Amino acid sequence: MRANQPLLNDLYQLTMAQGYWEHGKLEDQACFHMYFRDYPFKGGYAVACGMAQLAELVEGFTFSDEDIAYLAELPAPAGGKLFNPEFLEYLRTMELTVDVDAVPEGTIVFPREPMVRVTGPILQCQLLETPLLNCVSFQTLIATKAARVCAAAQGPVAEFGLRRAQGAVGGVWASRAAVVGGCSSTSNTLAGKEFGIPVSGTHAHSWVMSFPDELSAFRAYAESFPNNCILLVDTYDVEQGVRNAITVGLEMRQRGQRLMGVRIDSGDLAWLAKMARRMLDEAGLTDCGVVLSNDLDEFTIKSIRDQGAPVMSWGVGTKLATAFDQPTLGGVYKLSATRQPGGEWVDSLKISGTLAKLTIPGVLDVRRYYDQSGTIAGDMIFDCNTGVGQDQIIVDPCDDLRQKDLAGKTFRTLLEPLARKGRTVLPPQYRDAMQAKERTQAGLQKLDESQRRMYNPHTYPVGMERSLNLRRRELIKKLKGIK
Repeated sequence: MRANQPLLNDLYQLTMAQGYWEHGKLEDQACFHMYFRDYPFKGGYAVACGMAQLAELVEGFTFSDEDIAYLAELPAPAGGKLFNPEFLEYLRTMELTVDVDAVPEGTIVFPREPMVRVTGPILQCQLLETPLLNCVSFQTLIATKAARVCAAAQGPVAEFGLRRAQGAVGGVWASRAAVVGGCSSTSNTLAGKEFGIPVSGTHAHSWVMSFPDELSAFRAYAESFPNNCILLVDTYDVEQGVRNAITVGLEMRQRGQRLMGVRIDSGDLAWLAKMARRMLDEAGLTDCGVVLSNDLDEFTIKSIRDQGAPVMSWGVGTKLATAFDQPTLGGVYKLSATRQPGGEWVDSLKISGTLAKLTIPGVLDVRRYYDQSGTIAGDMIFDCNTGVGQDQIIVDPCDDLRQKDLAGKTFRTLLEPLARKGRTVLPPQYRDAMQAKERTQAGLQKLDESQRRMYNPHTYPVGMERSLNLRRRELIKKLKGIK
């Protein structure tokens, strides 16, 4: 199944598209923004990801004859066919002409600020909503989880959650997102092939169980893979497993080879890691590391490290590839402006009794400001068509208005071109997962330590440019009929 096929969509996007077509809105222009409302995992940041797949989506967004034939047979609940044949013929020949701007993968992002901006015919913008949210929200969630796990590990983390991931396509892109977030490798060989990311892996318990005894299994594996030998020592008894690994490690040393490590996948990992380290050191195998796995996440890893366990590297699967403790980012895609052909942009605003669901009008972008040390100081959402005022942002947490003056600080604008007139212009370096990983690491270093901490992180200031905030307030009054 192609991941970029246009029927990977919600039906109501297609019914709305027919409505736009029937009511003469083909030339109407719209601006939509994708963002998320709250910090994932109760942390202090998120890592943007999914833009490489979004580029593929835009490049391949065409309706096939089979797609049209399927839609033509869909029944309407009240009788007859759901779709107009003339509309379906329009879809069959339609070519995207939208412009897409997005933050580069690996950018550190925060709630309520645009990660992606889509402008163009409203019908086309609408059709992109569901697949765009699907790829960017999911991968941002996984990349963020990976960044948290790697921060806790303070050492190499291998992702191996494919067997527990949400399907084949989800598993492949989850592996890529995990590397963007900071993982050193993945067990997913298809992801390695498709995205040029490092792969890693040795053997499972079944390898040991297939031999008459553990020692012979270890010897056989060391013979087959002398340059990639990490032995899984908890199939039967960890202490005996480490002894057998030591025997094989000393034999390998005599052959001029090296036992890279022992892996423990069950039990009291902190206690067992200390025991294994002591046994290995006493045997003179000080260059043989201890690898831990078994349903790890950032909290378990931090606990193990806090207990002083000497760990060379970590294997994290289920709780990383599935974002175990938070199933969704909560990404949204909202209309913020419309215009008639040749006309000016007109603000659009969604009002809600829930403050978090109140949208921001305009054709938006984000300025990121830095202090003299290079630490990021605050983000300002502004309207591209009206520019910025006095470099003052209005930070509006709940009803507590605060103003933050950023005048004189250096800044950069976050959104960059991903597609123009339906054609991808994303530079090759912005498609590369390893370069995105480097951006993640650089971005995290620019965060204040208080915003990176695992528990109760400090809230990073994100707000609107002062005149945009005032404009939104006036629009709310107008739409509510308040004078």
